Amino acid sequence: MKAGTNETSRQVSWLAGRHPQRAFPAAAKRAAWPVAWIGCGLAAHSCGGSRSGAARPAFPLGPRGAPVDGRCIMPFFATPERADARCGRRFQDRREHDGVRRMTAWLTVVGIGDDGYAGLGRPARRALADAAVVMGGERHLAMLPARHGAERVPWPKPFDLAPLFARAPARVCVLASGDPMLFGVGATLASTLAPNEWRVLPAPSSLSLAAARIGWPLQDVDAVSLVGRPLASLHRHLYPGRRLFVLSADGATPAAIAGALAARGFGPSAMTVFEHLGGPLERRADARADAWGDARAAALNVVAIECRASADAPRLALTPGLPDDAYRHDGQLTKRDLRALALGRLAPAPGELLWDVGAGSGSIGIEWMRAHPSCRTIAIEAHPARQRIIEHNRDALGVPALELVAGRAPEALAGLPAPDAVFVGGGVSREGVLDACWAGLKPGGRLVAHAVTLQGEAALVAWRERHGGALARVSVAHAQPLGGFDAWRQALPVMLYDARKPQEHE
Repeated sequence: MKAGTNETSRQVSWLAGRHPQRAFPAAAKRAAWPVAWIGCGLAAHSCGGSRSGAARPAFPLGPRGAPVDGRCIMPFFATPERADARCGRRFQDRREHDGVRRMTAWLTVVGIGDDGYAGLGRPARRALADAAVVMGGERHLAMLPARHGAERVPWPKPFDLAPLFARAPARVCVLASGDPMLFGVGATLASTLAPNEWRVLPAPSSLSLAAARIGWPLQDVDAVSLVGRPLASLHRHLYPGRRLFVLSADGATPAAIAGALAARGFGPSAMTVFEHLGGPLERRADARADAWGDARAAALNVVAIECRASADAPRLALTPGLPDDAYRHDGQLTKRDLRALALGRLAPAPGELLWDVGAGSGSIGIEWMRAHPSCRTIAIEAHPARQRIIEHNRDALGVPALELVAGRAPEALAGLPAPDAVFVGGGVSREGVLDACWAGLKPGGRLVAHAVTLQGEAALVAWRERHGGALARVSVAHAQPLGGFDAWRQALPVMLYDARKPQEHE
């Protein structure tokens, strides 16, 4: 077949968005003229032929030089820039990967699976070959062939990124498990480095591999990491019918998970432990949580859980207003109905920080954090016994990251990060408490306070006169037995204050 014949033209024009050299290498080679594919801003020219040769069209062109069928494949006879001008696309050099040019990115994070170096693609291997330094865990560094001459630097213990940043601007590769942006070092670096300083070449994550093995749609599964996190992080995810993937800290984690499930009424849950996913030692084990026992798994494992509750398992919603008996307390507890009203006014949003001042049992701050995994709370409590109660409640209800500050407001508020919302459950009548909370609150933030005593009510009324806001008086009564009948038992009325701090331009 000669270049420019109808058969060649039909073969190349049929590609419709494919790289002609990959789809029909023989035909492209015989064509003797360069062909470029522009489907998403990338111009990929063939190696054969001259960029400045005479026009030799591969298929019929319209009056403006566009293919008659409207496709993006077209022959180009000069520079890539001219080709891109034809299609109205900006030329991107093929050296550009993932939106970051190699010439500016000093750091490449390479995801590597349990199949090791053999499982890496060409871009990852090329990045490792070009690197002057390769950093990673000892297990990952051991996966590299001996022929790689780059300096190998294991992560320090405890983990610290300072040795990595000290290597800039030398070419550095970091080896990380699977997808580095999923609970990995990439997620940590993303908050530190500018986009043009680094790039990521991910491998399939262990969660993707687990989903493929067990047949669960990944978007329908909650992911929980227990690597460097307490087991209590799992508790807020336990609901009948939920499916979870848990990244284990070590080989003892599956047994610890099974024990936690059984203790919280989820003993019938189905557990599957995947070891060394994607590697030659891959295997799985299946059992109910209440039948798992003390069996130890390989250190590298992922646990899949299909939550099934026993008949007596408590139902703890993520919405405000958990039952009062979900908390351990000494009487200093914002009751369920008032708690729901307060949290509705506090309006937690993802990533926001709450100060829970005079936290008592910690209920407001705990339910703030249960609203979204990224919500944060700093609870301020002066009494040591109540501090221990808060520690118990935060773990039992699945928010072990709640930060506890031992001290009394306003002194204990000094130096704390500015909150998006403040709840004052105790101490509103103490001098300086409301002033310190208002001063620390971000512009646009919300302040909510409760008062039961006359002195507390007077303080809130006076505060409202100065700063505005809304006041409500809430009284709740519950039906309780009285002799052979039922009667309403009235709780103490509570004054509820809420206000929004004006923005700086208001």
